[in-house]
Amino acid sequence: MSAPSPAPSTLPPFDPADPLGLDDLLDPEDLAVRDTVRRWADDRVLPHVAEWYEKGELPEIRELARELGSLGALGMSLTGYGCAGASNVQYGLACLELEAADSGIRSLVSVQGSLAMYAIWKFGSEEQKQRWLPGMAAGEIIGCFGLTEPDHGSDPAGMRTHAKKDGADWVLNGRKMWITNGSVAGVAVVWAQTDEGIRGFAVPTDAPGFSAPEIHHKWSLRASVTSELVMDDVRLPADAVLPGVKGLKGPLSCLSHARYGIVWGAMGAARASFEAALEYAKSREQFGRPIGGFQLTQGKLADMAVELHKGILLAHHLGRRMDAGRLRPEQVSFGKLNNVREAIEICRTSRTILGANGISLEYPVMRHATNLESVLTYEGTVEMHQLVLGKALTGLDAFR
Repeated sequence: MSAPSPAPSTLPPFDPADPLGLDDLLDPEDLAVRDTVRRWADDRVLPHVAEWYEKGELPEIRELARELGSLGALGMSLTGYGCAGASNVQYGLACLELEAADSGIRSLVSVQGSLAMYAIWKFGSEEQKQRWLPGMAAGEIIGCFGLTEPDHGSDPAGMRTHAKKDGADWVLNGRKMWITNGSVAGVAVVWAQTDEGIRGFAVPTDAPGFSAPEIHHKWSLRASVTSELVMDDVRLPADAVLPGVKGLKGPLSCLSHARYGIVWGAMGAARASFEAALEYAKSREQFGRPIGGFQLTQGKLADMAVELHKGILLAHHLGRRMDAGRLRPEQVSFGKLNNVREAIEICRTSRTILGANGISLEYPVMRHATNLESVLTYEGTVEMHQLVLGKALTGLDAFR
């Protein structure tokens, strides 16, 4: 016989902010990390982000990077070299809280830690790690990651950026596009074709021939620095190449690390939009009562809550697998595909509850919705993740 259900008086109260009781899955250190990042985002980002977004700028990026470094949020799950050595679940929780403020802030942290720092930490020489990682962990040096090109996004194997040996040096030429942090970076991890296959290079951005013009006229990720990287006969010493990897497995393993953060981060944007819609529904009156009392509105809120907290539960599950060394790239694709898609739908539904106010920057909903249109396609488009899963499910390769 099964044990009897607890008497109603012994059950914890229903928490609209945590309807599944997911906080029970977190230990005190997890909760402390989450709450610390949430307080920082509430204090330093939320009062200003609507203005930054409207102006299309992130004017305090260097100060914000140093503050994030002080929090231990940069290269958070890496060990040594000034990195926090946090769990992957804790890193995910930080991504959720940062993206609840704005996707651009989470992108700053993801590109710094999961792409640029991770590439150097995983594939760099000890000298490269000592040179770059402590300053990057502290936020004193900002990094960027150059893989996507103007004509090669989903097909990085076709990249045209190339590096050729010239004596003991390398000479790097090419262009990269849509590069977060590019114009403010002190080091760029650039992937290029070589006679040895695709190689990664740690490129000081003050090297002659390197430039990073900022990209303007964006309607998404406006509170973020996005740039083009231009390499025109950039001469690098032999020790600029990352010695630990050759081929696409290098950048793709970095992308998998970054995509994991997106699985969590997208739920932050969704949560902020849902919370705005819930509060609005309880206070906005039509036909003599709050619109939250109407069946259609309650149906929308219930459906959004289900998808939001299912997405957080999925992110938590993937984080525990990652901490156990058991997370496969296909599972990361599963998470990114689901959570970004559902986050966008939550934002769109939230906007319908807010009515005309949903398009105002007084509320975060439209800002999150437009940001997520970028998140939907960067670090792998919907179609790429569908095909990753399709191949895993069928054993048949549709990429060819």
